[in-house]
Amino acid sequence: MSPKTRGYLFAFLAICIFAGQDAITKYLGDHYPALFITMIRFWAFALFVCAFAASSPGGIRKAVRTGRPWLQIARGLLLVAEIVLIVFSYVHAGLAMSQSIFQATPLIITILSIPLLGEAVGWRRGTAVLVGLLGVLVIINPVDVHFDLSLLLPLGASVLFALYSIATRAVSREDSAVTSLFYAGIAGAVAISLIGPFYWTEVEPSDWFALAALCICGTLSHYFLIRAYGLLPAAEVQPVTYFQLVLNVIFAVWLFGEIVTLNMIAGAIIVVGAGLFTIWREHQLARRARPLDPTAV
Repeated sequence: MSPKTRGYLFAFLAICIFAGQDAITKYLGDHYPALFITMIRFWAFALFVCAFAASSPGGIRKAVRTGRPWLQIARGLLLVAEIVLIVFSYVHAGLAMSQSIFQATPLIITILSIPLLGEAVGWRRGTAVLVGLLGVLVIINPVDVHFDLSLLLPLGASVLFALYSIATRAVSREDSAVTSLFYAGIAGAVAISLIGPFYWTEVEPSDWFALAALCICGTLSHYFLIRAYGLLPAAEVQPVTYFQLVLNVIFAVWLFGEIVTLNMIAGAIIVVGAGLFTIWREHQLARRARPLDPTAV
């Protein structure tokens, strides 16, 4: 099996597990506080990042070294806040609706990269962003009398994750992926542990399996995604992640009886199409910006 094939396999496994993780989160979110679920999930994530850092070259001592500690800590806070908000979204807006809106994240990253990273966005990507945001409006359907403010929850989660991604880009200029992963897990776990215990809830014996499965899924999905990024460029991994939307919609209808409307389908297609074009365009611009190899024929 070639490295590229293995990379796609790892990416596919990660996305399938992420979708299962979302379904479990939706189930638990219907029965337990979002802060409690997120705390347990981050405790497992913190154990994973510690083990991953310890097994990496230089160990934990090297993973702790960073030139931008406050920004690394801020990333952890953004990630934990995003997860809490997305749990609320799954409960109040629904799994299918939340994931449809959440697909706008690459477009929001493109918008925020202009003021926060000083990146230039040409008319092609700018048009794609506008089209994608129009797709979000189609999904939300604000002219419908049934419009619910809870639909703004997944949009808020998307903005938080976009800010997390922007911060990740910024620290990646100086820090390794191991360092960034370590700080995201540890800072997030510490932050949620300051609040989560106040929402501690007795877990039904039958739900401990679901809680354990959530922690295992969170660990495996991150591990497979890390392996995928180690074998494939980000521009090749990102399109695979849109398959998660398909799986989430299937789980939403099959397990939770959610109804998928035509405006959700149409809007999701618009958002995903615009996102794919934006990712492809960024990949093309990055290739053009690379210096030519004088030894290339």
